[in-house]
Amino acid sequence: MLKQHLQQKLLQKLSPQQIQFIKLLQVPTVALDTRIKEELEDNPALEDSSLITLDEPKGEYDDLQDGEDFNNDTSEDNTLDDFNVDDYLQDDSTNDYSTSYSNGDDEEDKKETPIAIETTFFESLQQQLDLVPLSDQDFVIGRQIIGSLDDDGYLRRPITSMIDDLAFSQNVMVEEEDVLEILKLIQSFDPAGIAARDLQECVSLQLRRKDISNPLIKKAIEIVEFHLDEFTRKHYDKLEKAVGLNSEELKEVVAEILRLNPKPGDSNQVTTKQMQIIPDFHISNNDGVLVLTLNARNAPELRVSRSYMDMFEHYDKAAQKDKKMKEAVQFVKQKLDSAKWFIDAIKQRQQTLLKTMNAIMHYQYDYFLTGDERKLRPMILKDIADKIGMDISTVSRVANSKYVQTEFGTFLLKSFFSEAIQTESGEEVSNKEVKKILEDCIGKEDKRKPLADERLTEILKEHGYNIARRTVAKYREQMNIPVARLRKEL
Repeated sequence: MLKQHLQQKLLQKLSPQQIQFIKLLQVPTVALDTRIKEELEDNPALEDSSLITLDEPKGEYDDLQDGEDFNNDTSEDNTLDDFNVDDYLQDDSTNDYSTSYSNGDDEEDKKETPIAIETTFFESLQQQLDLVPLSDQDFVIGRQIIGSLDDDGYLRRPITSMIDDLAFSQNVMVEEEDVLEILKLIQSFDPAGIAARDLQECVSLQLRRKDISNPLIKKAIEIVEFHLDEFTRKHYDKLEKAVGLNSEELKEVVAEILRLNPKPGDSNQVTTKQMQIIPDFHISNNDGVLVLTLNARNAPELRVSRSYMDMFEHYDKAAQKDKKMKEAVQFVKQKLDSAKWFIDAIKQRQQTLLKTMNAIMHYQYDYFLTGDERKLRPMILKDIADKIGMDISTVSRVANSKYVQTEFGTFLLKSFFSEAIQTESGEEVSNKEVKKILEDCIGKEDKRKPLADERLTEILKEHGYNIARRTVAKYREQMNIPVARLRKEL
């Protein structure tokens, strides 16, 4: 049975402009140029005034006279929404957001960086394969193996899968022995350890390239091939008994193994995966007064195209318009609106960045003056959000993707946020202070007898921090410091 009833709902929806602003806010400085270029290519009504050095060409509609009849069509509705051209006009001589914040290094940042031409890891292997006299079938197998390696240089695909690929895609029927024979050949290529199927084989291949008549190398191979589990767990006492070495001899063997490369595929690679970090802010110390500046790359000199605004003006002057003219003007209006929204979003982005960073700088003023982590105050997202009157999610977007350059390093804003810990005296301190003490203790420990979490907990209590052992373990893991047993050295 159908029933009708009234229902009220309170919904919050984001406008396209708000969505555009949120997306731009998350974009780091290094990617902002690309995003702006995309918008400039997509919207002809948007211009970058810094790229315009010549006088603009005279408008192509200047010869139209007031009141000219554009193919008068009285059957159509000749009315459109009124457009206020002044909404899109802006003074080209002044730009209230592009020149307000600049930095002396920005001209250097804008210079083109030459890119070195390097042979990739896979190309290097292919070149070595080309130099070996092989039958057509063996060459196809070798190319299949090289193409199956991952970025670390390992062959993690099963041999049977490669045999199937060769049969279906290359129409080459081979046996497992054929593939293993070519695999052995490729494992002899440089860099050593390439095309291994696991870490044990990778390290073993590298050791067997060395002088195996050397007793240390022989013992290293024995440890890797028969006692790798004890080695990775640092059970050195068991290793001494298993391979018949004293502590000094074992120390030399372990050092030999640790010098090997566990990821040979990275040895010939340019580190292109690392994203270049360009700081969004700069903080300088001017005789005890902190000065905050926004990287000039965040303030592009954008403006609405004058020629597109001229189209509007001529449309307004025309007494009558036909259907095609209305469609053209509607298109122009859409592009002008889009350009205006994008410029507004860029300006709002800059204001939000500055407001957020300014609040963080003043909240952590003592830290930015000295660089001493012990002076970092406990600070959570809500503290900054309340100060600037914005949502926590907005502060989070800024903190998670923006960097600030100081006189003592460049840091992600997120690193300045920390939880509060109460000392025995009732004072609230940042958990970063506790992490610093942990890091110092572990750095100074006797590596032959590293400090266990229980002992670290006792040391913190001696400093006045009443923290549970599991919290100490959590902080240690956050700093990527292994447990005491794995920090042990001979």
